[in-house]
Order: sequence, then structure tokens, then C-alpha cells
Amino acid sequence: MATKTKKRAVQKRNIARRVLRYVGYFALALVALTALLRFVPVPFSAYMAQQQLSHWLTGDFHFKTHYEWVSLDRISKPMQLAVIAAEDQQFPSHFGIDWQAIVKAYRHNQASQRVRGGSTISQQTAKNLYLWHGQSWLRKALEVPTTWLLETLWDKNRILEVYLNIAEFGDGIYGVEAASQHFFHTSAAKLSNVQAALLASSLPNPHIYRVNAPSRAMLRKQQWILRQMQALGGKPFLQRLD
Repeated sequence: MATKTKKRAVQKRNIARRVLRYVGYFALALVALTALLRFVPVPFSAYMAQQQLSHWLTGDFHFKTHYEWVSLDRISKPMQLAVIAAEDQQFPSHFGIDWQAIVKAYRHNQASQRVRGGSTISQQTAKNLYLWHGQSWLRKALEVPTTWLLETLWDKNRILEVYLNIAEFGDGIYGVEAASQHFFHTSAAKLSNVQAALLASSLPNPHIYRVNAPSRAMLRKQQWILRQMQALGGKPFLQRLD
């Protein structure tokens, strides 16, 4: 009896060691991949793959992903400023997590039926790039260290660049270049303040807030974003990312 108990204990320890070893391999691979993506264009994100696979599994083989990578210097300053004004005004100063925004969002959600998120641009980049969408505690738990990994290995300009390239702006439309071409028939480099604010007002849920059919609420948000862009100081604000 004692021998069997010892064998089970040894087996459990071996399994635990094996699991920890695989977790370590996975963590090292993730660090290496993130370091590589600091310098090369992102070919696709986990969220893009998730959406494409979801359509295929439901028999929709006509769904097409529209995606074109562009460097940050080919994205207009108004577009860069608009997403910061709309999504994360503390982006230059936090280390991935804006705890004050999370607390404010929690208090707001306790008192209102309209849910407000507290995710930063860094968190949204980590989620879209590596994780899956949803409200599970596992995904939330993985989001924090993944966000800190991006903040450690990338600078703010790179995080903003990747975010603007992989954010969803419509059904199958990812990144500001594809969105600019689709909605305004122009390049991301030529987006105006008004166009940039309208695109930013569709985030983070472009399936509800549609750029090609903006609701009154979305147009109000667009005007709010324009005011916030001005309040932040306009284009010079982006120098804080350097």
C-alpha cells in the first residue's frame, strides 16, 4: 500500500515538472516572438485568426479579411491622436495598466446599465495580438502579464503602431489602412481630424458603432473625441511617446 502511494506521489511530481517545463517553453517562445515583432510587421493577430476560423466553422467561406500593414509614419497624426483621445489618454505615462480607469469603470458599471471598459491601448493590443475575446477570468488573468511583456519589450510608438494596424474597424476590416481605403477611399496617411475621430468612435465595438452608418450616439462621440484631441494639445501631444 505504501509503495503504491509513493508511486502515485512520484507520478504527480513528474507530471507537475513536465507541466512547468512546457509552461516555461511557452513563456520563452512568447518572449522571443514578442521581441521579433518589435521589428517586423505583424502578419496577422490571434483575433483575426479567431474570426476567420469562426466564419469557416459556420459554413461562411465567403468571409474575407481585409488587412494591410503600414508603418506609424504612414498613419496620419490625427489618427494616432484620435485613438489615444478616445481610448486611453494616459497612454504615454502608464505601464500598460491604468488602475484609476479600471476603478472608475467598475464604479460606473455598478451604477449604470451601460458598461464602460477600463482597458488601455496596451491591453487591447495584447488581447487582439495574442489572446481571444471574451469575459473569462482566464483571459483576463493572461492579459495582464502579456500587456506587461509588450510594455517591457516595445516602446510606446510600437505599441500604438501595432494597435492601429490590428484593431478591427468593421466586419473583416483590420487596421487603419484597410479602414481608410474601405470607408474613405484614401490612405491612412491622409486621414483628416474628422475622419480619424469617426474611425476612433467605432472602437472598441465596430459591429455596433458602424463607420458607414454612424448613429447619433456615435456622431456625438466623434465630436467629443475632436474636443479631447484639442484639449490634449493636438499633434505635439504625440511627442510624449518618444
